This record gives sequence, C-alpha cells and structure tokens, in this order.
Amino acid sequence: MIRHAVAPPTRSAAQREANEPLPDKSAPLGRFCHKDRIKMLRSPPPVWLQCGHHRLDLSYPRVMGILNVTPDSFSDGGRHVATDDALRHAERMLAEGAAIIDVGGESTRPGAEQISPQQELDRVAPVVERLVRELDALVSVDTSSALVMRETAELGAGMINDVRSLEGEGALAAASASGLPVCLMHRQGEPRDMQLAPRYDVPVEQAVFDYLRARIAACEAQGLHRERLLIDPGFGFGKTVEHNLRLLNRMQELAALDLPLLVGMSRKSMIGKVLGRPVEERLAGGLALASLAVERGARILRVHDVGPVMDAVNMTWAVLEEGGVHE
Repeated sequence: MIRHAVAPPTRSAAQREANEPLPDKSAPLGRFCHKDRIKMLRSPPPVWLQCGHHRLDLSYPRVMGILNVTPDSFSDGGRHVATDDALRHAERMLAEGAAIIDVGGESTRPGAEQISPQQELDRVAPVVERLVRELDALVSVDTSSALVMRETAELGAGMINDVRSLEGEGALAAASASGLPVCLMHRQGEPRDMQLAPRYDVPVEQAVFDYLRARIAACEAQGLHRERLLIDPGFGFGKTVEHNLRLLNRMQELAALDLPLLVGMSRKSMIGKVLGRPVEERLAGGLALASLAVERGARILRVHDVGPVMDAVNMTWAVLEEGGVHE
C-alpha cells in the first residue's frame, strides 16, 4: 500500500530539466491506473494549488489531518495543547499519509464561544512555526481572524481554512494579501447558536451553492482570484441530520462552482445520531462518509483518523479509476 514517503524522493535528470513535480507516494492507487473509465466518474484535469513553497496536486483526493490545539474541541479538545504533543501527533499523521495538517486554535463546535484573536494566535503560532521549521509540513490554519491569518502566513503556513468564509473584520483583505489559498465554508449562524433550530427556505444544497457563489464573487471583487479558492459545504454547521444527509447525497451539484471541494465529516454528530454511537465509536461511519464524499467529487478529506481514511480513500479511488495496485 502506498503511504507517505519516509524520505524525499529524488528527481531524474529529465524531471529536473522539465521541472516536473516529484512523484508523490501519498497518492491513492488510482493515480497509477489506466484512464479508460466512464464519463461520469472521470477525474477533472490536474489541479495544482501553490501553498507557500508547497505545490499541492489535487488531481486525486488528499487527506488533511486535524490538529486542534484547543482545550474544548468536541472530539480531541485538550489532547494536543502542549506544543511537543501537537508536533508528535502531526508527525504521526504525516507518516500515515496526510498531505496537509490543519491547525486550529478556536473551537467551532456547536455551542462554542469565540475567543480573542490574540488568544487564538498564542495557541497556534508556536505549533505552526515548529511544524514548518522541523517537519516542513504543509500547514493549513483553521481561523477566521485577520491577525492569525497575517501572522501565521509570515511563519510559513500554506493555506487558510475559514469556517466564516472571510466575513470577519479584515479577514478578506488579510487573506488576499497573504498570497495563500483559502477554503470558503458554508455555515448558518455562529457556533454558539447554529444548531439550535437550523432551517432553510430552499433545498439545503441550493442554499449552500448560492452562499458559496456569493462569497466567491466577493473574493474576486477584492482581488482574491478563484485560482486560490477551495469550497467546503460545511457539514454540521447550521444543519440538521437530514440536511447533512441530503447535502452529501447531492454534493455533485457543487461541481458547477468549478473549485476544489474540501469536506469535513470526521466524528461529527450526524454519525452519532444515525448510528447511535458516541464520538469515540464513529470511525466506521466516518469511513463510509469519506468514501461517499470521494465518489461525489471531494478532493480534500479533513479527518482525525488519517491512516484508516487513507485506506478508504485509496480503495475508493482504485474502484473509481478501475485500476489495480501499483507495484
């Protein structure tokens, strides 16, 4: 099974001359498989995102490992607050195949209260700095704060992941100036109240599409071009279980926005409510959702359990590509 490379691969002379990217051993098996498949499952043309000094290939699905340095996140709050603990956990996720480490310093679980930008920065900055310096990791910062965006970009972060889609004060300007790719996510309400009684006047997939289209237009109007954008449907952010299930089932409709799709459903309450499982027993349900998301066009899976999800993604991609194991 193909996993994250332990040592950097070397370029051939021909590759150096052509400036081709290095072979990526965290790639799912399908990258090495034949391309003769039915049109509805055909992969889009290769998409590259320049993430700082990293170049991220999204022509096949990638896994983003979650690294919360918060005391109160719904699943792993308090486990990685110490910088050394966070670094070791990131190291494990990279070894299991994660292409991106998503660092968050503010909990956005239902019912969570906002913290100050400085408090958030104090949590994430030491971790981002060491991930970049010691592991050369591609780091995404899960933040809505303009301050955190600016400072972590200076520290070497390669991506911004904003659950508020750059609607916060100064966020759009800060993200645009950073030069980094940005993920825009749909939500209804704020974490403190978003799950109280979510409802939509139109089908949820239409609401998500319309909101993201408007945010993309707002970004482009401020000079943040679509080549730097990704989108996230926002599972669990102001949505009932029925909304979430319908949205996943119809997620292909977001393809009309023509942007890479990031999906985060790992360990979420939708799994618990459907299967009757507590948060520590939601892996199997999460793997099913990850496979369905890949089939419906997801290019980045934001997850807690990197190793098992890598297996699910590899197996799903091999089926979609109708290919065998790369020897």
